Amino acid sequence: MVLQTYSYKKSWDKKLDNSLDSQQTLLIIFASAEHAPFSAAFDEIYSLFPNSHIIGASTAGEIRGDELQENSLVLSIVKFENTSLKLVTQHIDSSKNSFNIGQNIANSLYNDSLKNIFILSDGLNINGSQLTSGLASIVHSDVIVSGGLAGDGDRFHSTWVLVDGKPQSDYVSGVGFYGEHIHIKYNFKGGWDKFGIQRKVTRSEDNILYELDNKPALDIYKEYLGQKAKELPASGLLFPLELQEDKDNGVKTVRTILAVNEEEQSITFAGDIPEGSMVSLMKANHDRLIDGAYQASKEINLQNYKDEEILCIAISCIGRKLVLKQRIEDELEATLENLPPKVQQIGFYSYGEISPIGSGECDLHNQTMTLTILWESNASST
Repeated sequence: MVLQTYSYKKSWDKKLDNSLDSQQTLLIIFASAEHAPFSAAFDEIYSLFPNSHIIGASTAGEIRGDELQENSLVLSIVKFENTSLKLVTQHIDSSKNSFNIGQNIANSLYNDSLKNIFILSDGLNINGSQLTSGLASIVHSDVIVSGGLAGDGDRFHSTWVLVDGKPQSDYVSGVGFYGEHIHIKYNFKGGWDKFGIQRKVTRSEDNILYELDNKPALDIYKEYLGQKAKELPASGLLFPLELQEDKDNGVKTVRTILAVNEEEQSITFAGDIPEGSMVSLMKANHDRLIDGAYQASKEINLQNYKDEEILCIAISCIGRKLVLKQRIEDELEATLENLPPKVQQIGFYSYGEISPIGSGECDLHNQTMTLTILWESNASST
């Protein structure tokens, strides 16, 4: 495996190596939602790498190494020796069809040698938990599914993924990795503190929350946010919900706000909020957020790693970025502290993170640092 990373603002930081172009080459691109300044860069990438598989998404901040970049483009080029790739895209005709879209992506990629699916989706017109449920309904739990939802800073206006060389809204892209030589590891961690009482979801529909404890959900949220309520939905990123669907299994996930509806007094989240589940508001703890990123990488098992080149795709939530502010690069440094010296890291700040839970099935997460680690062993070492 040959791995290179690049950065682009008004020009490339170094010349693109198009000798890496092949049908076993993957290009991963993360760039600002304002994509017009990068049209020349996109054109150059697609002209120099006509045989490669190219996947990309808009961001709320780009990650390269231990640095946060904004209004830029970051690129990773990975040429595999013994791993096959397949890229598919699916149009999102309605967020209500998110489950079927996940199934279609999985069906298009699945075969017996599939080891991993990396997903990038429009971040606004999608129900992320239904998307991951659709994926999980097709692929076995030993197929690792990870990725994220595209971002647009704290504007919530428009997100995109790359389709046929162009940034386009209302699409999902997925790339499958096939063969015995690819190694994929993953982990995610949060680091938020609960505050206030636990409340019951008494009225909801998919990812739209209408009532908590039989009271309008938006009213309750505004009571907690105080003056920050005037800044919704952006301020809601600082106060996500912890969700527990089943009090007996202990599994908890975090949901973050995408939109509010003043007329209906409802809140739209990135994933489902099932009726009958219990939720608690959460608030930031700077040190715990950074420690969460540290633990996410520390707990990754690299026992089969043998000093190969290695890529870390770091996908963190926009809410973490808004909270950490000047300390944001502390969490990027923390992810790298436990990883091998040959690691190269790229990633982005997202509207939702996708990673397996304890059962091995993929799920939607919010407000987490999510890591996908990949490397390729050569034929003689497997």
